[in-house]
Amino acid sequence: MRLALTSRGPTLGLAVFALIVAGAASPARAQQPPASPAPSPSPSPEPSPSPEVAPPPPAVAAPPAPAPVEVPPGAEGGGGPSGPLPVYGGATVSSKVFNPDIAVIGDFLGAIGKNESKFATPSLELHEAETSFQAIVDPYARADFFLTFSPDEVGVEEGFITFTSLPANLLLKVGKMRASFGKVNQMHNHVMPWTDRPLVTQDLVGGEEGISDAGLSLSRLIVNPIVFLEATAEVYRGESPELFSAPERGDVTFVGRLRGYRDVTESTNLDFGGSFARGTSKEGDGLHTSLIGADFTLRWRPLRRAIYRRLLTRTELVWSDRDLASGVQAHAFGFYVSSEYQFARRWFAGIRLDHSERAHDVDHVDKGGAAILTYWPSEFSQIRGEYRHVTYAEKNKADEFLFQLQFAIGAHGAHTF
Repeated sequence: MRLALTSRGPTLGLAVFALIVAGAASPARAQQPPASPAPSPSPSPEPSPSPEVAPPPPAVAAPPAPAPVEVPPGAEGGGGPSGPLPVYGGATVSSKVFNPDIAVIGDFLGAIGKNESKFATPSLELHEAETSFQAIVDPYARADFFLTFSPDEVGVEEGFITFTSLPANLLLKVGKMRASFGKVNQMHNHVMPWTDRPLVTQDLVGGEEGISDAGLSLSRLIVNPIVFLEATAEVYRGESPELFSAPERGDVTFVGRLRGYRDVTESTNLDFGGSFARGTSKEGDGLHTSLIGADFTLRWRPLRRAIYRRLLTRTELVWSDRDLASGVQAHAFGFYVSSEYQFARRWFAGIRLDHSERAHDVDHVDKGGAAILTYWPSEFSQIRGEYRHVTYAEKNKADEFLFQLQFAIGAHGAHTF
C-alpha cells in the first residue's frame, strides 16, 4: 500500500508542475501575433444598424437684390439728385421710401465797421434758413421745393417740377423758380462764394430776390460737335420785387438764355452765356424794363491735385433799359469781376471788383471791392470772412468786415453747375 501511494505522488506533482508552466507561458503567446494568421472560417458578423441622421433643412434662397434704378436722364443737377436712386429695404420701407430728401441750411451773418447806406447788414443776424424737399416723383418727373425763413420773409424761394422724359431732348420746369438770367440770379445764398451779392445785381437785377416768379421754363440741348449748347425760354407771371410788375394778366415777363460750355484742356473749361429779360416796369402800366446780360466763367482744376488746387474766375455784365414815368428811357450798365483760388485742402481766397450805374439815373454810380477768405471744416459747414469797401452814389463810403457761418443737415442735392 505504501508503494502505491509513493508511485502516484511523483506523477501528480509532475502534472501540477506542467499546468503551472503552461499557464505562465500562455500570456506571452497571446501578446505575440501569429506569423501568418489563417483566415477565419466563421462568417463576418452583420453590421449593426447606424443611428438615423435627420436630413438638413432645405436652403432658403436669399431674395435677389433689386437692380439699381438710375435717375432719369436730365434729372440730375439743378437742385436734384444724381446717380443711382437709393433702395430701401426691411423695416425702412414703410417709413423712408416715400419720403423726400430733406435738408436745412443755416446762413448766419455778422458785420463790424462803417456802412451808413440802406444796404448795410445788421451787426448779427440769422440771414436765412433754407429748407429743401427733393425727390423723384415718378420715372418722368422730379420735384424740388426750397423754403426760406428770414427776419423779413417766410416763403417759397423755389418750388417746381421738372419733366425729364419729353421728346426732342426737351426739359420742362413748372412752378416758382429763379429765372435763368446770368449766373448770380440763379444762385441760392449758400452757394455763392461771397457773403453778399455784387452791386450790379443789387442795382439792376432786383437785388437778392432777383428775377424770381411763377412760370414755365423750357430748355433744349442743341447737339453739335464743337460745344455743349443749351437754349432756354421762360415765361413768368410778371411779379418780381424791385424789377417787374403785372397790373394786367397779360403783363408777363419773358426770359431767354443761351449757354455754352467747352473743355479747353483736361484741367480747364470755359462756361459762357447770354441772357435777355423783358417785362412791365415798376414805373407803371405800359412801361417796360429790358435787361441784357453776358457772363463768362473760366475754371481750372488739375486732375492730380483736384482736392488741393483750383481756380474759378468769373465776370458778368448787365445792360438795363428802363422806361420812366417822365417819358425818358434810362440806360444803365454794370458788371463785376471775381476770382477764387483754393490754396490748401480746406482754404479758399478770393477777390471781387464791382461797378454799377443806378437803373433810374446813370449819373449815380456805385463801385467797390472785396477780399474774401473761406475755410471749410467739412462738406457741411463753412466759415467765411470778407473785407468790403464800397463807394456809393451818395458819396458815402463803407468799410466793413463781414463774417459768415453756414451749416447744413440732411441730404441736399447739387445746384446748377
